Amino acid sequence: MSIIEFTDRGIYCPAGDFYVDPWRPVARAVITHAHADHARFGHDAYLATPISAAVMRHRLGDIRIDTQPFGTPRQIGGARVSFHPAGHVPGSAQIRIDVGGQIAVISGDYKLEQDGLSQPFEPLRCHSFVSECTFGLPAFRWPNAQDTFAAMAQWQADNRTEGKLSILTAYGLGKAQRLIQGLAPLGLPIFTHAAVENTNEILRNCGVDVPATHRLDTRSPTDDLPAGIIIAPPAAADSAALRKLGPCRVGFASGWMALRGIRRRRGVDRGFVMSDHADWPALNTAIAATGAQNVYVTHGYTEVFSKWLNDAGYNASVVPTEFGGDEDTE
Repeated sequence: MSIIEFTDRGIYCPAGDFYVDPWRPVARAVITHAHADHARFGHDAYLATPISAAVMRHRLGDIRIDTQPFGTPRQIGGARVSFHPAGHVPGSAQIRIDVGGQIAVISGDYKLEQDGLSQPFEPLRCHSFVSECTFGLPAFRWPNAQDTFAAMAQWQADNRTEGKLSILTAYGLGKAQRLIQGLAPLGLPIFTHAAVENTNEILRNCGVDVPATHRLDTRSPTDDLPAGIIIAPPAAADSAALRKLGPCRVGFASGWMALRGIRRRRGVDRGFVMSDHADWPALNTAIAATGAQNVYVTHGYTEVFSKWLNDAGYNASVVPTEFGGDEDTE
C-alpha cells in the first residue's frame, strides 16, 4: 500500500483514511493552511493548526474542526501525522505522514524567507515529498524584501505629492499582514479594508504580533488617508466605495509582478515583486533538504519543473490538483 495516493478528491492517505487539502467533500480532511483553495467547505471533519483553524471558522462558519500544534504527532489509524511550519502564512503547515517508517511530506504552499509573522519553514527528511511549484521557473527570483518596502514607501510619498491616495492590494491572509509588518517601521499610517482588518484581529487573538492598523471607514474617511497607505484585497481595488475616497493610485504586491505582461494585464499603476511562495532557488533548496528520492510537483510550472528535477537525478512526476493559488486567482 502506498503512503499517499492521488485521487479525484485530493491527496489520500489509505493507512489513516484521510485526505490532505481535499477539493471535494470527504469524511476527514487534514488542512495545510486556511487559504480558500486549500481549506474548502463541505468536509465532515477538519484537522488544522490552531491559527489556521481560527481563520477557517471565520471563513467557513460552523464546521467540525480539531486542532493540532506544530511538532506534536497524532496517530490516525495506521498513520502517524504531525504538522510542521511551512513559512507560507501564519499557521501554515507541512503535513508529515509516517507509515511503518516510510515518510511522506505534503508541503502545501511554502516559502523559506522569514517574514517575522509566519513560523519559519522547517526542512523535513522524507522518502516522498509533494511540493508546490507555483513559481517553478528560473525567472522567478525574489528581491530583498526591505528594498521592496522602501520602494513602496517612496511610491506612497510620490503619490502624496501629486495629491493621490495610495492603495496597495494583496491577499487578505498572509500577504496583507506581511505588508503591514514591513511598512509599520517606516512610520506610515496603515489603513486596512474590513476584510484585511477582520483577519488581522483573528491573528492578533491567536498571538500573532500584527502591528497596529486603522480600520478603513469608507463612509466617514479620515483626513489622514493621504499620509498613509490603504491595504485592501485585490477584488476591492475597483470598488465604488474605495474610488469615492478620491484620486488614487493602485499598487499590487505579488510574485507575478516579476512578469511585465501580467503587470499590464492587472491594470495596476505599480507592481511590487513580493510573494508568500518559494521562488526558483528556494524550491530547489527545500527539495534538496528533504533528501527525498520521489518528488511530486503540483500547481504551477509543473512540467518544466519536473523535467528539471528528473534531469537533476530525482524521480519526479506531476500531480494534477485543483489548488487555485492565492496569488494568481486573486
